[in-house]
Amino acid sequence: MKAKNCLIFGGSGQIGRNLIRKLTKNGYKVTVVTRNIHQKSYIIKTQANAGYIDVVEANIFEEDKIRTLFKKADVCVNLIGILFEQRKGNTFKNIHTVFPALLAKLCKESNLKHFIHLSALGINDAIDSNYARSKLEGEKEILKYFPLSVILRPSIVFSQDDQLTTNFMTLMNRLPLFPLYYNGRTKFAPIHCSDLTDIIYYVISNNVYSKIIECAGPEIITFKELLQRLLKLINKKRILLPFPLPIAKLSAKFFEILPKPIITMDQLRLLKYDNIPSGRYKTNSEIGIPSKRHFNDEVKKYCYMWREGGQFSTEKYSSNDDRENSIN
Repeated sequence: MKAKNCLIFGGSGQIGRNLIRKLTKNGYKVTVVTRNIHQKSYIIKTQANAGYIDVVEANIFEEDKIRTLFKKADVCVNLIGILFEQRKGNTFKNIHTVFPALLAKLCKESNLKHFIHLSALGINDAIDSNYARSKLEGEKEILKYFPLSVILRPSIVFSQDDQLTTNFMTLMNRLPLFPLYYNGRTKFAPIHCSDLTDIIYYVISNNVYSKIIECAGPEIITFKELLQRLLKLINKKRILLPFPLPIAKLSAKFFEILPKPIITMDQLRLLKYDNIPSGRYKTNSEIGIPSKRHFNDEVKKYCYMWREGGQFSTEKYSSNDDRENSIN
């Protein structure tokens, strides 16, 4: 049987690299589009054996060049997204709305069997967030042009290559206190990167169509609990300080002028809303692919890099019954 060809946008990120390994290991051929082949190809090409992966350099808005890639594809997967806006065209609207709509049109034009798009949980309720609105508009455009699309809405995704747990542990290593926005009450259902790629592979290999699927990890934890767990894992004591909203806004306005902001005003607005399954759509568990990897168990595998002594640390991992590691 002829192997399916998967066209992936956003293949150099944590989810993309895991997905490439998963697909090629199971006999799929992959074409990965990157905007800078000299910077990214050495990372991408190591994710699969020769003959199973092609890397193509293209600007994602070069419609004519991208169109040619769809001619030999059976499946298109879009993993591209941004957490904050930048200059030179990297706006929420361009990345989360205009580009996905273009891919959906090209999927329809080329009669592709599958289009899988990565969106985000909580976007229906976060009406005052530009990020959420752009994601929601992108979903509407996709379903308008390609109703067979599968839209995956994950909660926060974590792994040793993420920008979430690794950044938090770095900051908590350096700072004597850490801000708690909205008193740390926002709820998340963290999903490990490998669980998310298992879901994507399940959708492709089992021919799942025309669905919005909410992707959640096996447990729900608050923002405060997430930070407390990370502190225990790296054996640190830090002050978790609730920030009044005016001070939180002031800090966000300052941070968002940095090249890689810790938090922006839009992210602050987004943090008001829980990032857990809404009940409006089926979850990954309900379609038969539950998440298996728990937050503490997985972060424990790489948190040693932020502990005293690193991989040679003699300190033991602290269980939930150990001493409290934060001051409120």
